[in-house]
Amino acid sequence: MKTKVYVGSMNPAKVNAVKNVLQQDAVVIPLDVPSSVSSQPMSDKETKEGAINRAMYIIEQEQAEVALGLEGGIITEEHDTMLLCNWGALVTKEKNVYTAGGARIYLPVDIAEEIRSGMELGKVIDKWAGRNDIRKKEGTIGVLTNGFVDRTEMFQHVVNLLVGQWKFSQGKNKSR
Repeated sequence: MKTKVYVGSMNPAKVNAVKNVLQQDAVVIPLDVPSSVSSQPMSDKETKEGAINRAMYIIEQEQAEVALGLEGGIITEEHDTMLLCNWGALVTKEKNVYTAGGARIYLPVDIAEEIRSGMELGKVIDKWAGRNDIRKKEGTIGVLTNGFVDRTEMFQHVVNLLVGQWKFSQGKNKSR
């Protein structure tokens, strides 16, 4: 019987990242759950916290065996430059928590200015690119890399890191 793995999001990019990593090893079940952080996380700490909160919520509310939370956010460096960031958390029913961060890419100055003025990145990138729901498709990373890396791939890397840590901790420390 396949393990049920819950994902704390209905966003297709996040759900597909988990499905791509787990393939035949699990049944992936997406759920719309709260991150309990701001709608636009503005630090590594807040973004990671949102990922952990999503996964922990599922463990506590659904009595799941395994849950993943994935969260995208923004970090600000010196001179007010902003970068896109992403974090993930895998939580087990025993409440073991595994976390991993992913790719970072600088945001153009005009996008950063709009975020500083209070807009959420998803709305800014839609307006900037003249399209809708980019966060559910290629994501900001896809727009800013001209399609070389999309949001699913970005989160897939994080999911690989999470699942790898989890498997290693179970004594399954052999290569796939």
